[in-house]
Amino acid sequence: MSFLNSISSPPQIYSLFCSPIFPLYRFHSPSFPSLYYRHHGNGGIIREFGFLGDFRGKSRVNSGSMGKHRGGFFWDSYACSSRGSSSSSSSSSSSKGDKFESEEEEEEEVDEEEEGARPFCALPDRWDVLGLGQAMVDFSGMVDDEFLERLGLEKGTRKVVNHEERGRVLRAMDGCSYKAAAGGSLSNSLVALARLGFKPIVGPALNVAMAGSVGSDPLGSFYRSKLHRANVNFLSEPIKDGTTGTVIVLTTPDAQRTMLAYQGTSSTINYDSCLAGLVSKTNIFVVEGYLFELPDTIKTIIRACEEARRTGALIAVTASDVSCIERHYDNFWEIVGNFASIVFANSDEARALCHFSSKESPVSATRYLSHFVPFVSVTDGPKGSYIGVKGEAVYIPPSPCVPVDTCGAGDAYASGILYGILRGVSDLKGMGTLAARIAATVVGQQGTRLRVQDAVDLEQSFAFNIESSSVGTDVGSDHISSL
Repeated sequence: MSFLNSISSPPQIYSLFCSPIFPLYRFHSPSFPSLYYRHHGNGGIIREFGFLGDFRGKSRVNSGSMGKHRGGFFWDSYACSSRGSSSSSSSSSSSKGDKFESEEEEEEEVDEEEEGARPFCALPDRWDVLGLGQAMVDFSGMVDDEFLERLGLEKGTRKVVNHEERGRVLRAMDGCSYKAAAGGSLSNSLVALARLGFKPIVGPALNVAMAGSVGSDPLGSFYRSKLHRANVNFLSEPIKDGTTGTVIVLTTPDAQRTMLAYQGTSSTINYDSCLAGLVSKTNIFVVEGYLFELPDTIKTIIRACEEARRTGALIAVTASDVSCIERHYDNFWEIVGNFASIVFANSDEARALCHFSSKESPVSATRYLSHFVPFVSVTDGPKGSYIGVKGEAVYIPPSPCVPVDTCGAGDAYASGILYGILRGVSDLKGMGTLAARIAATVVGQQGTRLRVQDAVDLEQSFAFNIESSSVGTDVGSDHISSL
């Protein structure tokens, strides 16, 4: 007997595993209308950023400066010291810069091929996944411990800053190596999901969208166009005369990340007829946990979740950050306890949601949460992960890789879980294994986004394994962790 057939049917569990959307994603199902786009790059956007640094046209700039390349950006890829200089030789710097450019060129060529295959047409009747989250542009750079000490920043923390504080840090980074991206935990997951579902061997292509808040400034246009290019439709209108939020991500040599978030207009997400209409036409509605940091946003989240539940959508919540959970614990549980069908967390976040001490095991937290939420996904870094259902936890071994950058691993894992659910997979072990492989792929590269060709390879392997295997994971089987 498969896992889904073994499920009991309290209302929330029924809404997750017996919802009408699940049969739609079986491989023999008829296709939903596909969404096609064509992207037109915004190559001149860097000229408008102002605070980013010295623009030098199309020519390569000096070490640590920024330039423009093929309608996008390139940055030298070595670390910045607190003194604004690099220990790398000029020849070493040049070779690294050339490598970065070639990787960008390869990615752009794939993207152009995608665009040619997907001409623009009307929007779909329904979205497979709609994410509601903070739309913020990331500025990521390598720094040393002395840089953080000089600015009085606590390593490994996430802090909300104002406009003046953001400017102070960016000025201190002048001459450093850093890059810009349409960032955010949620957008990482949505891009990976869209790429996995872009050219499926079996089943319909996936329609993925995001709602949030951006300004009418160049950063807002940059964010929208980058997601559009990755086949994720950013559907919210820009706020007139508003400023788009940013996150400065400072990574030290020990791979610790210190994040400084400037919220801009992303601190305001209102529930209006536009958002209500989008939520009513989605099959899975994902709420990013970072939204709980924003004033009065809990009201928008509650109303959106009520609409999602009314229209039969599954509701997923990402835990996002331990400190965010601790500061907004009651708000988290208002949504998790009353609306969530799916929760994504790492081991520390899961313990925080449970009010467990650090001595408690992640499997204990997984089991506890699964008494309140039908489907719980908990990652535990290189130790593996767990999927919790009905008070039990299925252990998922880690996928082997040589770690390069752990940033975005959890976001990638979540995309695999969502992909498995949308494809109607009942084998929890198989679903978790795919998610672990996606996470390992991202960990084994620089950057947080699943690359296009990697997504194609993973999807093909996944489709083959599903078609060649009819074995399900039963909740009562020995796959259940007994730790």
